[in-house]
Amino acid sequence: MAGNAAAALRGAPVTTLDIDFMFPKTPANLNKLKAVARDLQASILQPYYAAYGLYRMINDDQGLQLDFMTRLHGIRSFEGLRARASRVEFGEHSLLVASLQDVIASKRAAGRQRDLAVLDVLEMTLEEQQAQ
Repeated sequence: MAGNAAAALRGAPVTTLDIDFMFPKTPANLNKLKAVARDLQASILQPYYAAYGLYRMINDDQGLQLDFMTRLHGIRSFEGLRARASRVEFGEHSLLVASLQDVIASKRAAGRQRDLAVLDVLEMTLEEQQAQ
């Protein structure tokens, strides 16, 4: 998991309407993505250029939007993101969540207004955590 959802799980006071994930684009992973969409009765769209590597899973009835990306701005590789992530437990399930440093790097590199708008909050959260 990456983006604002990951930042929120890392303690940053931010919200989001979607959840971002990075994944390696392989035939097996694309089949898994399709299977998850079927289970959630969701549609998969590619709202931007296919080369961008974004697969958006939505179910409007449930208010669900999950973004699966093969690339994240400012992140060199999935393997690096994964190595710096840590596991967060949800009952008997766990999820790898990007480090706050990686979320900040990605938002800074993306340079979109909505990403830049939260940078101060994310950086302040990181500074507070490092001071402890």
